[in-house]
Amino acid sequence: MLRDRWNSCACSQLGPASQLFRALIRSRQVEPASESGREPGLGSGSSWQQADFQKEPKKKKQQLSVCNKLCYAVGGAPYQVTGCALGFFLQIYLLDVAQVGPFSASIILFVGRAWDAITDPLVGFCISKSSWTCLGRLMPWIIFSTPLAVIAYFLIWFVPDFPQGQTYWYLLFYCLFETLVTCFHVPYSALTMFISTEQTERDSATAYRMTVEVLGTVLGTAIQGQIVGQADMPCFQDHNSSAEASQSTNRTHYITSHRETQNAYLLAAGVIASIYVICAVILTLGVRERREPYEAQQTEPIAYFQGLRLVMSHGPYIKLITGFLFTSLAFMLVEGNFVLFCTYTLGFRNEFQNLLLAIMLSATFTIPIWQWFLTRFGKKTAVYVGISSAVPFLILVALMESNLIVTYVVAVAAGISVAAAFLLPWSMLPDVIDDFHLKQPHFHGTEPIFFSFYVFFTKFASGVSLGISTLSLDFAGYQTLSCSQPERVKFTLNMLVTMAPIVLILLGLLLFKLYPIDEERRRQNKKALQALRDEASSSGCSETDSTELASIL
Repeated sequence: MLRDRWNSCACSQLGPASQLFRALIRSRQVEPASESGREPGLGSGSSWQQADFQKEPKKKKQQLSVCNKLCYAVGGAPYQVTGCALGFFLQIYLLDVAQVGPFSASIILFVGRAWDAITDPLVGFCISKSSWTCLGRLMPWIIFSTPLAVIAYFLIWFVPDFPQGQTYWYLLFYCLFETLVTCFHVPYSALTMFISTEQTERDSATAYRMTVEVLGTVLGTAIQGQIVGQADMPCFQDHNSSAEASQSTNRTHYITSHRETQNAYLLAAGVIASIYVICAVILTLGVRERREPYEAQQTEPIAYFQGLRLVMSHGPYIKLITGFLFTSLAFMLVEGNFVLFCTYTLGFRNEFQNLLLAIMLSATFTIPIWQWFLTRFGKKTAVYVGISSAVPFLILVALMESNLIVTYVVAVAAGISVAAAFLLPWSMLPDVIDDFHLKQPHFHGTEPIFFSFYVFFTKFASGVSLGISTLSLDFAGYQTLSCSQPERVKFTLNMLVTMAPIVLILLGLLLFKLYPIDEERRRQNKKALQALRDEASSSGCSETDSTELASIL
């Protein structure tokens, strides 16, 4: 009876903090027993230790099937398909199809991306306040945002009949779509932490996801590029002759060709919107959202601003997002100006869609190689090797003459770095969150904050880069609907696609030297978190646990 009272007292007074304490004790007990069968200082065959070792059931890992991983991975395609189409083609669409002036186009691109960045923490805040439902906490956001996002996306590629209000039209629907796609992508990104508690399973699912997302960029590039590339986009050999051409017999041909181009963009938008819906349905039906065992024991989630303060004071997170801020900005500059660069600087007006396809196909086939590489040599090493490999090819593009064969070779080689830039940020972010959970074991619900602010910084930087690059083209004298551009425009595009990204990549790699989570720290975090999960999954305070604490104390 005295022993029972001791067990009850030990369980009730130590409270939640005892879970981590008991888990760490248990992890230290099992290892020596497995090696020598004797615990130093306790004598041979300690009865409470042997009983615990025999009674403790082996925890079954939450392994995901290939079908689960594929269904989860398919959910990443809508964001990449639409984002790729907008990133590569929206700028030239606004300038040459909708015929919005360069200054107005820069306003649309900057405000749209900046608003897209602001919506990420706002949506993350709303998600953190959401309660669990029968579908989970994240899935309802994905389900209800999909139909509205599809409508807004289609209207971005529609040319209204009122030329004076076109700027407001595109600004409205661009911002609306970015808000709705954020309501899809932020919870989908945070879902990485809720499909399994196993780090290896999450890394494997992330590799599946990155492969499908790169395939999504291939789809977006192929659909948008091939459909639009088949249209005969009209242009004028001499920009000053456009007024005369409007009064000549060529006006009819110009109007017909321009309308065909508009219809081609609408057709591509319809196909991509259909893919968006199909992928969302597969994700909803094929993935189940799970709660962490230690999270279920908490009564209330952490307050949003308290969580934000803790997240922003977590050193590894700040160093990770700062490094990827510069490297992502480099690839976004290339993405936003690549079509214009191929059309006007290299002179490949009818080949840009095939060059884009070569880059994305190369990236798709390289994703599994990078997954193997980071598993074998570590994620930090993969960052240095993968992202820095883009630098020599960008230098080659800057220095070489216009040569189609060499350009295709460079495009295929550049896809290798694109694959690394896709895979590594999303593979490293769960490690940072695990590190945070180990240091703050009693706080939960911060995953949307981590993911939303990571996306916030990259999107805001992207908006600034696109706005500045489009303004640079305006200052250089960009001429709408011209078959060729002045030399200053060609030089500006060359700098935006080659030299500026090189500088940003080098700055990002220097910042990654400060990132502290290497492979050894990842392994330590994994062991400690697994001990915490095993302890939290047991209900209450068992007699064996109480006996352990009594013996130790």
